Amino acid sequence: MRLLNEFRFFLGEKRFAALLWLLLITGLASTAALFADQEWSSTVQTLAVLVFLGGAVGIIVSAMDGDQRYRWGAILFPAVLALLIGALIVPSYFGFAVGAALGWLVAGWLIFRRSREPMEYKRAVKAMRRGDLDEAVKAMDAIIKQEPTTAHHYRFRAELLRLAGKLPRAKSDYERMKNLAKTDTERAVAYNGMAEVDLQAKLYAQALKSAEKAYELAPDDWVTAYNLGMIQDRLMDSAGVLTSLTERLNIQKVPDVRHRLLIALYVARAHVRSGNLAAAEPLLKQIERDRKGLREWELLLSDRNATVLREVLGEDVALLKALLTRETTLEALA
Repeated sequence: MRLLNEFRFFLGEKRFAALLWLLLITGLASTAALFADQEWSSTVQTLAVLVFLGGAVGIIVSAMDGDQRYRWGAILFPAVLALLIGALIVPSYFGFAVGAALGWLVAGWLIFRRSREPMEYKRAVKAMRRGDLDEAVKAMDAIIKQEPTTAHHYRFRAELLRLAGKLPRAKSDYERMKNLAKTDTERAVAYNGMAEVDLQAKLYAQALKSAEKAYELAPDDWVTAYNLGMIQDRLMDSAGVLTSLTERLNIQKVPDVRHRLLIALYVARAHVRSGNLAAAEPLLKQIERDRKGLREWELLLSDRNATVLREVLGEDVALLKALLTRETTLEALA
């Protein structure tokens, strides 16, 4: 169920619904052909399967960001095309077409994986893991010099710069990513990054503007509503928190328990600040149900590379622990 929820959030509500409708329609067509038991039944069933596969590939690839879309499109499209040709044009060679499709999937994955994972990326990741952030940034500098118009390079370097505490440079890289982005999804990620940098710097008014723009670009992504609500919590905008985290976001559909914990905390605090303690009490029960998320946060925050997380969320996690151990009360959230 968790994997299904994560897949649903990856696609977004509209694409997920489209995939379900595609499955329903092609499934009904295949079933009808089966019961018809005519000469054309097997052809219709094969066509239904291929239509579903082709449509599913299109829906999933469309949910990816720019570079992923081109890479997986290049991997999957020839394989689907081979299956279509084998099934509809030369059915006697369908077995060969299946083999060719599978062969291309393996070869394409190897080819495009190598082309999209330069050695400098591996060097940057290794340097980051051993805590040498300056070396990691230098590795990304080399990649960006070679490919200055690739948006996601700037995103990764920005995240390294945030870890290093170099916030102005990090924000500049997110702005470059925004300008190079080819899709609204990429632009939303860039605006989210800008908001998180300003949040880290405690520039909440600036962070709010970027978070609002990110939500405008990607309203179906729970992360944009979550970030917006967190920033509004810092600004003590209780009405804004309730709008972002209850009207724009369904806490039960957030895939991981860690963020459900924080959302419950922010909503509870908004109710308490608004003088509505009764409305906050069910949120305490939500926090108790998701208490295993506290351990996950504590493990994450203990990592040596979690400086940014500790700065931004350390007090919230400590407050959650105090609520769960009864060291504080809901009334104290005000």
